[in-house]
Amino acid sequence: MASRRSASWFGREIANGHSRSFATTSKSRAPSDAAFTLLIAKGQDVFRESKTSKRFDAERARMVEYDLRRRGIHDLKVLEAMSRIPRHDFVPPHLAHAAYEDCPLPIGSGQTISQPYIVALMTQALHLKGGERVLELGTGSGYQTAVLAEVGAEVWTIERLAEHAEAAKQRLQEFGNAQVHFQIGDGTLGWPSAAPFDRILSTGGLPSVPDALIAQLCEGGLFVGPIGPLAAQQLMRIVYHARGAHSENLGGCRFVPMIGEFGWRDDPYR
Repeated sequence: MASRRSASWFGREIANGHSRSFATTSKSRAPSDAAFTLLIAKGQDVFRESKTSKRFDAERARMVEYDLRRRGIHDLKVLEAMSRIPRHDFVPPHLAHAAYEDCPLPIGSGQTISQPYIVALMTQALHLKGGERVLELGTGSGYQTAVLAEVGAEVWTIERLAEHAEAAKQRLQEFGNAQVHFQIGDGTLGWPSAAPFDRILSTGGLPSVPDALIAQLCEGGLFVGPIGPLAAQQLMRIVYHARGAHSENLGGCRFVPMIGEFGWRDDPYR
């Protein structure tokens, strides 16, 4: 299972400018203002009608426009999903006022919910069209999981910490996400009984992509996640074929390590 960034570790990332260093590799342009206005209007219909979401509609629309679209997130499915999903329902109540800032927020046990831009960038990098089988390593609050499901993927998500897994499961069930399957365990082992997957998304840093995960991808399957030593990771998009792999570097990043048999053995930042 992947451990996401601790608040202090991610704070150093922001201070060092890494959170702004990511670049999308597609040359597609951002959606037109007319198209974007339409998707925001659809988003105002509310994700699954949470109790307090209407209080945050304007803040969520601002986040999607200024922190996502104007920074190069062009996938309409991703923008629409994140215009609908009430991020404030995925953070502790006392932090709801900060839910639509482009920063991570602590969710307990040294874990965080990732900043919206990173969630959008990683989801866009998966090139989801709808109907794909996606393995997510590290459920956390369930926000990234919800985005994947809202885009149209069927998601298998693994979380090492039982308290986060159970809370995320309850939260997503309340929102009606039937296309999400949960497991408590070591994400670096994958989910062999549910394989093969079209996509694998890691929310924690790995020294390299484990063979155990590659073996669970279908032909032409795609991995997205941070790879490399703790202090110098790269956000990678890797497509695997029988004849080899094709890699794209989406930019420098610093995530806390993914703890597991084929990941890191311990988290030095906790």
